[in-house]
Amino acid sequence: MTRYIVLYHMPADAMANMPEQTPEQMQEAMKPWMQWAESCGDALVDLGTPLGGGQALSQSGSAASAKDVAGYSILEADSMDAAKKLLAGHPHMTWNPACSIEVHEAMPLPGS
Repeated sequence: MTRYIVLYHMPADAMANMPEQTPEQMQEAMKPWMQWAESCGDALVDLGTPLGGGQALSQSGSAASAKDVAGYSILEADSMDAAKKLLAGHPHMTWNPACSIEVHEAMPLPGS
């Protein structure tokens, strides 16, 4: 089985425009995510967490990340097509029209 890293993108302005929610509203908003996670079964290795405050590091220092990565998950699947099928209908895509999902195959380390 191959691992796939799933990155959830949401522009910072879309994230900032999300209304303040009560704990009950947050729990309700997470229900579609939990249903998606359950539908993945053992293929979902790590549901992940939201991400924020990213930093881009370079030889000259660091700066705020220009990327709009809002979170991640880790899947295991037989192929990229199988991983993409697990992501079909993902609830992240319904939050905001600017939301997107990116999936990358985790490649083996050379020499391992």
